[in-house]
Amino acid sequence: MAGGTVLATTSDVNAIEAPVTWKAYLICAFASFGGVFFGYDSGYINGVTGSKVFIQIIEGPTATALTGPHQSLIVSILSAGTFFGAIIAGDCAELIGRRLTIIIGCIIYMTGVVLQVASHGLGLLVAGRLIAGLGVGFESAIVILYMSEICPRKVRGALVAGYQFAITIGLLLASIVDYFTENRPDTGSYRIPIGIQFLFGLVLGIGLIFLPESPRYFVKRGRIEQARASLSRLRGQPGTSEYIETELSEIIANEEYERALIPTSGWVSGWANCFKGSLWKSNSNLRKTILGTSLQMMQQWTGINFIFYYSTPFLQSTGAISNTFLISLIFNLIDTVCTPISFYTMEKFGRRVLLIWGAFGMLSCQFIIAIVGVTVGFNKTHTIGTGATATTVADNTAAVNAQIAFIAIYIFFFAASWGPGAWIVIGEIFPLPIRARGVALSTASNWLWNTIIAVITPYMVNQDEGNLKSAVFFIWGGLCTAAFIYAYFLVPETKGLSLEQVDKMMEETTPRTSSKWVPHETFASQIAYSRGKLDRSEMDVERKASVY
Repeated sequence: MAGGTVLATTSDVNAIEAPVTWKAYLICAFASFGGVFFGYDSGYINGVTGSKVFIQIIEGPTATALTGPHQSLIVSILSAGTFFGAIIAGDCAELIGRRLTIIIGCIIYMTGVVLQVASHGLGLLVAGRLIAGLGVGFESAIVILYMSEICPRKVRGALVAGYQFAITIGLLLASIVDYFTENRPDTGSYRIPIGIQFLFGLVLGIGLIFLPESPRYFVKRGRIEQARASLSRLRGQPGTSEYIETELSEIIANEEYERALIPTSGWVSGWANCFKGSLWKSNSNLRKTILGTSLQMMQQWTGINFIFYYSTPFLQSTGAISNTFLISLIFNLIDTVCTPISFYTMEKFGRRVLLIWGAFGMLSCQFIIAIVGVTVGFNKTHTIGTGATATTVADNTAAVNAQIAFIAIYIFFFAASWGPGAWIVIGEIFPLPIRARGVALSTASNWLWNTIIAVITPYMVNQDEGNLKSAVFFIWGGLCTAAFIYAYFLVPETKGLSLEQVDKMMEETTPRTSSKWVPHETFASQIAYSRGKLDRSEMDVERKASVY
């Protein structure tokens, strides 16, 4: 676009963003609502698979438990759908925008819920969970992307942590609904927990219609005035405000800089760019993609979804707990109550520190649970009575209670660190040209490993399969040890930086020195400008290559 139109710039690295307003908080808080149906859809199945009516519909009128293959299929098929949904959503977010992609995900999700409610057997239920999973994949990938791009940098960690908090609320709501419907003598014992999800998708889908699109999406597409209008709504400032012009010029300058480094000529090259560069260079696209995908893998390796997917049937199998539904509800309540701690700690202490010490806390708890369990806890039980009246009870109730307590402490460490931390970091580390696809790949990795763990867990703990009981916590403890080492050597500190400054930090530091880095210049000050203004005549407004 020719002409002398200019935007205000600054060389002050601390003046590239407007003051934070309540409007910004509220917009981001509503966007995080998507986490509710992520959490609910992941959590309700834990109780439903323990429902007598549901078990008999799937397995037959005399069955008392789901078979390992059926339990594995029902739980894992949602995660399989989310894996593909997240990948597809990365392209959609680049083509039609972040906001509209999430809305489409809500529609797909609600369609899957309807099919599940209508089911009266395995086939339609599995199809519904697969389709709902596609919708959750859209939402889980793009809500993180959307929130990371619209949140003010000073509170981005806290606000994106709100997404994990919404996930825990969803898990808690699922536990509450499961608890109050478990003893229903009709199909309401599983249809009510499933059907409630429809409302979550409806609320988010309708609400997003009234929220602004990400200004960074508009800049990537060359729609500068739409980016200005969006930024104005998000920051609560007039479009001509110097705050808006300064932040907009920084986003534009960074996009120009990154596009020069990462040219894109089409759909294939758009995906190929995610894997370019050296594995040994900390700011290469390949290194960032591996960081994002492996970080989400590690989050799943902590074993948290073993607790939220399988705690009810697992505790039932030990015979040591009389009310397993109540214990599962308590676990979810702890997760929900402890996650808001990260709103403060993520901005006070940083992402890297919390991921390191969170992993250390989790591995300590896991090994204690395992050792106590195989010596005097869950694994040591005896039978009272005979025949139909026989019941299994723990040899040492105090040891079992100690294990339950350390599971609760383990959940605290996860909720305050890896739960929100992994989502925050993947939304911050990718440059704009590959951000949508990078976040999509990272989220897909989360769901891939979620699927793998959901598939293999029944074979590890079911009584007629591996029957590991407490010994399974040795596996989770070993994997948490890997997460501890991983966080120390590979996770950079991104606290307090704009998304554009994160790019620069990763270019100039290593993960272990990143916490000491401070921004020293703005992107706008590096490129051509006239009298303190960014000259828009250098920009091709309709950047066709940037579509991909």
